[in-house]
Amino acid sequence: MAGFGQGARRHPRSRGRTWSRTGPDRATLGIIGAICAVAGFFVLGIVLGPAAIVCGWLAMGRTWSGSRHVPALIAVVLGAI
Repeated sequence: MAGFGQGARRHPRSRGRTWSRTGPDRATLGIIGAICAVAGFFVLGIVLGPAAIVCGWLAMGRTWSGSRHVPALIAVVLGAI
């Protein structure tokens, strides 16, 4: 029984899961923003447009650099329209 649970002390977290999981990740925010932007064309554009802009901006990490943020960029552009 002395060795039970000893492996968890040396490696408390797996290698890929070291970030804080307090909110949605950037990919999820980008997808949510894109959905809000497209839905904003049809209903509640005054509410869903700014929501799409905010979600897209947060998904991009509040910067314009990088090319991996396609749904986030779509959310910001369509939300602005």
